Amino acid sequence: MLVAGVDSSTQSTKVLLCQSDDGTIVGQASAPHPDGTECDPELWWDALVKAGAGLLDRADAIGVAAQQHGMVVIDETGQVIRPALLWNDVRSAPQARELIAELGGPRQWAQQTGSVPTASFTVTKLRWLAEHEPAAAARTAQVLLPHDWLTWRLAGRLAEPATDRGDASGTGYFSPAAGRWLPELAQAALGRPVGLPRLAAPAEVVASTADGAALSAGTGDNMGAALGLGLDPGEVVVSIGTSGTAYAVADRAAADETGAVAGFADATGHFLPLVATINASRVLTVTARMLGTDVQGLDQLALAAPAGARGLTLLPYLDGERSPNRPDAHGVLRGLTSSNTTPENLARAAVEAVLCSLADAIDNLADCGITARRVILIGGAARSPAVRAIAPAIFGVPVTVPEPAEYVALGAARQAAWAASGAAGPPSWPPAGTSAEYTAEPVPLVRERYAALRDATVGWGG
Repeated sequence: MLVAGVDSSTQSTKVLLCQSDDGTIVGQASAPHPDGTECDPELWWDALVKAGAGLLDRADAIGVAAQQHGMVVIDETGQVIRPALLWNDVRSAPQARELIAELGGPRQWAQQTGSVPTASFTVTKLRWLAEHEPAAAARTAQVLLPHDWLTWRLAGRLAEPATDRGDASGTGYFSPAAGRWLPELAQAALGRPVGLPRLAAPAEVVASTADGAALSAGTGDNMGAALGLGLDPGEVVVSIGTSGTAYAVADRAAADETGAVAGFADATGHFLPLVATINASRVLTVTARMLGTDVQGLDQLALAAPAGARGLTLLPYLDGERSPNRPDAHGVLRGLTSSNTTPENLARAAVEAVLCSLADAIDNLADCGITARRVILIGGAARSPAVRAIAPAIFGVPVTVPEPAEYVALGAARQAAWAASGAAGPPSWPPAGTSAEYTAEPVPLVRERYAALRDATVGWGG
């Protein structure tokens, strides 16, 4: 039996066709998405049709994992009302502050939803819609997440839209601990009742395609990656892609009232406490462009500079930041002298900045009782020799880099195989290739300088 896994990310759609018994990949393809912080969902569908050509029609079951938080609003006829607002759109930052204040403060939000909402969360986007596009808000009959909408489209829009507890936990109107929607929070945000997709069980078949393929519940991209990696409880993953994340599978729900850790659910019935940053691999590509090189050239430059970049420290909040919650922040470069302003030092400072930001995220998980003894490093930037070499020195623990693979799509395929089998748990697929291990002596001075700059710039922005 063959199963397909779909990863509909911010940047592209990727499709893997796998054998259901062991996860062997027998076909794969991808198609790009437009850049930006909002997107017409039909463009995701077009990319899925293109990437899935010759693959989806061979699958006996299909699972979809997609970027979290995106707000897809549809009317009573099922038509999309406006382009989806994505996770990286921070225009709803004022609405996040309003909602936190209106509905009991950070502690109340953390206890109810597992998270304190930032501008990334769907609930804040609903309030933005109500305040800035009231006509669109008035037409809104149902709000879906990107993976919900794509699964519904694969079912020919014939089945009731469904979601899973993992992706639902990123909306701001779901309780991971209780496993249920909190429709009163969605209503408070939008100003009127709004329909929500049906909550499906982790291994449920929610619909089928016109070709008869079973459709699993799907999930969010981070939950998909955790399933694709086959994480055991307590293992800490750092992913460096368009966004940066640090997360671990846990047996109990998190409720961090500081707002640093999002208390998500995972795709298997467990939990996935997670810290997300907006600025990750793009910091590296922007720095490379500024230096007139590419990411491979940036690697070479960064590795040619000493640890600490001779005093240069970059705060990488180029597009605002989610962790810490600074939607109006900008990047800051500190410590410039006539002797250290070299391409090598700036490249090194950029790599160290991204890793220091994610080291803060690992510390946030530790505050919730999850201590990293090693870090599993994935994402596009995990292919970078500079990132691999410098990461253990910044994180202070050994770093394991698995074989590069499309782990989100692999997790979606594994969920599809689980749903199709009717088994009690997901199939045991062997790791995708071999892993590389990296160690280095910690360099605490780099993190100390970074922390000093981070703390000194609180309140900067605009």
